[in-house]
Amino acid sequence: MAKKARILVVDDEPTVGRSIVSAIADKDLEVESARSGQEALGLDGKDPYQVVITDLMMPGMDGMELLGELKKRRPEAMVVMITGFPSVKTAVESVKLGAFDYITKPFTPAELRAVVRRALARQKIGEGKREMPRTRQAIYAIPENTWARLEPDGSVRVGMHPMFLDTIGHIGEIELPQKDDQMAQGQACVRVVDSRDRAHRLWSPVSGRVSQVNEAVKHDLKPLAQDPFGAGWLFAVVPENLDEELKNLLPLETEGN
Repeated sequence: MAKKARILVVDDEPTVGRSIVSAIADKDLEVESARSGQEALGLDGKDPYQVVITDLMMPGMDGMELLGELKKRRPEAMVVMITGFPSVKTAVESVKLGAFDYITKPFTPAELRAVVRRALARQKIGEGKREMPRTRQAIYAIPENTWARLEPDGSVRVGMHPMFLDTIGHIGEIELPQKDDQMAQGQACVRVVDSRDRAHRLWSPVSGRVSQVNEAVKHDLKPLAQDPFGAGWLFAVVPENLDEELKNLLPLETEGN
């Protein structure tokens, strides 16, 4: 019998913690909870978890501190941050510092289950670097989620990070923003449904007004995998506060840089 994947939920509010445990419970998962960062570290030290889901704002050791301690002890740890709207930029910073992903309140049980499955898939892929397609232009990213590239006309093109696609497998459907929609850095910008009907969110790497949408990828998904930095781009924005927001992103290492 296959060993169950161990998941830890960390939240100082017992009711919230129990609801998250209940939402992600499944026959192939062993889900436990902790009410503080210190308790979580103690439990993980005894028997490490594959995925740790932690609230960002907690008294004492908060989610960012817990993330730092876990990554110091176990760099391979998969940590998912839960955050409210006012803390989205902090959540982006947490991914920059090594969190696997974050999820914003309010969220659905299905969204929680989807991010857990994607984290487990990422762990199976391992630490090996994914070979990136060749590009000469500087690209910045919310790690393993979305990328942003400044175009000659001053707009910023946005696309899906290849590793994100690797963790969800085959895409069944993709929902893009509409022209003139307003994007904010760190907020959901694209909805992706995989072949198992799980819905996943991509986070906008920059803020701005949507100026172009690549409608072609909705009808032909192949470029997302075959040419993610070319024909597989998703949408473009007229950026706002770009210089400051680039500081929240990481340069994407590519063969052409």
